[in-house]
Amino acid sequence: YCTAGISGGHINPAVTFGLLLARKVSLVRAILYMVAQCLGAICGVGFVKAFQSSYYVRYGGGANSLADGYSTGTGLAAEIIGTFVLVYTVFSATDPKRSARDSHVPVLAPLPIGFAVFMVHLATIPITGTGINPARSFGAAVIFNESKPWDDHWI
Repeated sequence: YCTAGISGGHINPAVTFGLLLARKVSLVRAILYMVAQCLGAICGVGFVKAFQSSYYVRYGGGANSLADGYSTGTGLAAEIIGTFVLVYTVFSATDPKRSARDSHVPVLAPLPIGFAVFMVHLATIPITGTGINPARSFGAAVIFNESKPWDDHWI
């Protein structure tokens, strides 16, 4: 919501990719957004490491990894479903046809999107640490740079 005036609110490469597939954003713009999102995530994790090093080490740099007791198939399914829920909610909440019918929808669009992110986190944090934002997962894996996050990063 805060970045809507600058980039249309693009802070997640999965959502940007979905909008690219729906032809709501051009290929060049999508690539630039995704590169910027990943660089921003790397910088953000770098700042956390610099200013909150004790928390950074305690929580594994915020890097995602598959929890013990879960198969890679379960982790992959959790991430696919979680990302689908997020992208579907973004498409639904920002549909221009819906906003023409319900004039209050653009103002309220962040509420269902935020609720979807909250619900997906509740469901997937115990499994994968919730990697529905590939940029955030990538930034944490780059800065933390240990084998476990990279082994599970493809999920």
